[in-house]
Amino acid sequence: MDEHLKTSSPSRSTPLRPTILTVDDAKAVRLLTQRALAAFDCDLSEAPNGYNALFAMERALPDLILLDVNMPTMGGVEMLTMLRSNPTLAAIPVIMLTSPADHGVMARLTALGTNGHLMKPFTAAELIEKIRAVINLAPAPAHPA
Repeated sequence: MDEHLKTSSPSRSTPLRPTILTVDDAKAVRLLTQRALAAFDCDLSEAPNGYNALFAMERALPDLILLDVNMPTMGGVEMLTMLRSNPTLAAIPVIMLTSPADHGVMARLTALGTNGHLMKPFTAAELIEKIRAVINLAPAPAHPA
């Protein structure tokens, strides 16, 4: 699959409406992300592990990835390693979703190049603050009643 990503040219979303990909095996975290970002003008996609996320990125590259460290099938460290070694994907900003148990991999995550981390459990406000430090989030347009 890595070879396919190198040869294909997935489309990027427009800078005015960023796409955020949440990669976490916990459905509760993915739902929290959806709810927290509902008030903003952005597109959301999700995957339960790194393997599914890489397939999703063959269709469209996100502007930001929220990536859990500890997941089955392909965890966050493995996915981040693949992202950073692929010229097509290396520049995508990544915020790691960590837990106290992830202390042992923090140095490796820093060395691979992340754009921040957020310790679980986190609030919607903390999530928005981290995201806004990396990409521009505009309020969603008002819908007429």
